[in-house]
Amino acid sequence: MTAEKITVSIPSETLVLARRRVRGGNASSLSAYIASAVEEKVKAESLRAVLDEILAETGGALTARETRKAEKVLGLSPKRRSR
Repeated sequence: MTAEKITVSIPSETLVLARRRVRGGNASSLSAYIASAVEEKVKAESLRAVLDEILAETGGALTARETRKAEKVLGLSPKRRSR
């Protein structure tokens, strides 16, 4: 896979935590750690889109209990609810 160099801004506290994870051996570099986080986010959004499509095709939304179970099985964080 080809990598591209970009510039991003993230909160200082997040950067401190990410660097700490890299030093702890969770990734070979800060770039690798951030790339992995972005990949996970893309996968989670793709899975959520597939689930939303399936629900639309099968007649509607899950109950709150079914949603929590599906999110747990798929390893997704709960959807943020609009206020």
